[in-house]
Amino acid sequence: MAYYQESFTEQERAVLSRFFTNLDGPVFALINLPEVVKGALFARYSRTHKSLRRLFLDEFVTDPSVGIEAIATEMDREDPLIKLKRAEDLYRRVFYEYGDDSVAQLGGVHLACEQASNLLTKVLEWGRLAAYLEQSTRYISYDQRLGGRYRYFVPADIEESSLREDYLAMMERLFDTYREMRPVMIDYFTKRHPRKEGDPAWVHRAAIRAKAFDSIRGLLPASTISNVGIYATGQAYEMAMIRMQSHPLREIQDYGSMMLAELRKVIPSFLTRVDLPDRGVLWSNYLADTNARLEEMAHRLGIRPAPAPEVALTDWDPDAERKLAAAALYGVSELPDAQLREAVDQMPSEQVTELIASLVGERGNRRHKPGRAMERSYYRFDVLCDFGAFRDLQRHRMMTIEWQPLTTRLGHERPEELSDAGLDGLWDRTLQEAAQFYEQVRASMGRQVAQYTAPFAYRIRFMMEMNARQALHLIELRTQPAGHPNYRRVCVEMHRQIAEVAGHTRIADAFKYLNTEGVDLERLEDGRRVERSLLGQTRPLPLEF
Repeated sequence: MAYYQESFTEQERAVLSRFFTNLDGPVFALINLPEVVKGALFARYSRTHKSLRRLFLDEFVTDPSVGIEAIATEMDREDPLIKLKRAEDLYRRVFYEYGDDSVAQLGGVHLACEQASNLLTKVLEWGRLAAYLEQSTRYISYDQRLGGRYRYFVPADIEESSLREDYLAMMERLFDTYREMRPVMIDYFTKRHPRKEGDPAWVHRAAIRAKAFDSIRGLLPASTISNVGIYATGQAYEMAMIRMQSHPLREIQDYGSMMLAELRKVIPSFLTRVDLPDRGVLWSNYLADTNARLEEMAHRLGIRPAPAPEVALTDWDPDAERKLAAAALYGVSELPDAQLREAVDQMPSEQVTELIASLVGERGNRRHKPGRAMERSYYRFDVLCDFGAFRDLQRHRMMTIEWQPLTTRLGHERPEELSDAGLDGLWDRTLQEAAQFYEQVRASMGRQVAQYTAPFAYRIRFMMEMNARQALHLIELRTQPAGHPNYRRVCVEMHRQIAEVAGHTRIADAFKYLNTEGVDLERLEDGRRVERSLLGQTRPLPLEF
């Protein structure tokens, strides 16, 4: 795989080599830094076009409050590789004496994954027990070039094929159109939402840019590269690389190999099984084989997809509310589960309502969430929305989520503001060209590789299964005014179907911080809060001045 190699001066390389395991490749681990510095680096990472190493040099090394110079001075007293060897020796003794590989749950690594396609980022973010932070399409203009080319990935299958030049031309067309639309939409939203008295210019400008970037992100193809920061345990990384070894896309297999090489520089003992023929390789082969068999069986069905709504609640427990009420009593009683269920089943409806209301309590804000008794119910949603919105919803990994390959056959979204700005024709023509090229690649190389050509505006089908507690978190968070209108619409509909299709009105009533009101400039109030924080101001500013 070909990746852009960033250049650093000899002086910069001397600094970077102390804190990063790799200075040339797109995957590298962070070492010898305090946890708070690593966390701050990753937090800043999502809102800049810079690589992590360049960000570190530009904004952290020169900041005396971070104390990088003092850390480097302390490091000079002992070779960090000697320290690592001691830690590895200790780990091996623990592992072999006690035979408990759960020790791998207690050692973590911050890993930077750069120049990853948006297909790869979803695979990286599959694991539940890890923390991820991804470069944002809302805060970064994606028409900035990297190494003389727009920020998109060229898969090896296409690089080595006769479609290479056509692929490059199609990617350039998509990014050129994005570049053409960006100033138009910034001007459109600036005129539609003039700055109000009292709003700092930077707050208004940032909100306008975020709105403009949101409106045109659908042009970005799935090949668009992104930077992802990961913090995970050795055990979580092991599972991720076993999955990546089994994936049909070469990019994902190759990237997994790079991750393994970097992680072995810092936690080698945690990852000994990944590429052993009778352990990790055997497991990866099992995953690949079962997936191939299931795909063949699905193909043999020969059924064409029927028209489907954007959100469909396909499964739920009719007795969920009474089960949930019994679960609410379990932790505070001395009765067995079956006896509590029997008691609640005999209660009048009003008492069940009172029980659930007591479980929910007086919530002061959306972070006040009811306890685990809310996990007694479940909902399974079949969702069909644009890939851009899916990327945001997919981050809620604690639920069960599974998605189908991205395609252009399910149609695309078009933000209504594009029509007002006179860009709807250009939008539709460009996406139609991408759809035609998708079919060309799919016919030649299959649907997995063809995904790279599909823009974010095209719809993807995915399943989300969650309990009521997870639904409360997802729906309240993703319907907040700052959210993108596409995923806000999906989550509002999920809540409606919990109440009206499942008939779980008591559970639906717990979603106190569901927001159904639309907002015109999503990020404006967030900017105002940041400004108040910077000024040390605690009293909220009014929305109207």
